[in-house]
Amino acid sequence: MMFWYGSHWVFWQAALMWIGMIAFWGLVVWAIWALINDLSKKARDERRGGDALGILDQRLARGEIDPNEYRRLRELLAQNDRAPVGAESGR
Repeated sequence: MMFWYGSHWVFWQAALMWIGMIAFWGLVVWAIWALINDLSKKARDERRGGDALGILDQRLARGEIDPNEYRRLRELLAQNDRAPVGAESGR
């Protein structure tokens, strides 16, 4: 009976037990929250589609734009990528 001192718990033993229990359940709750948050973030990123070229590819695949519009927009994006930082876009 190494955790007993007579018939009463020693205060620090009870305190350590409660601290350990709270830390354990806090870790479990945090792990579940992190997992759910990570899965929902991945779902949002997939719906968002990523970069501009990815969105453009998706619009073409869904039939929202025709191939001519796709080429025109892709050229426009390529021109914006080549423009120096801070340069006017010509609007």
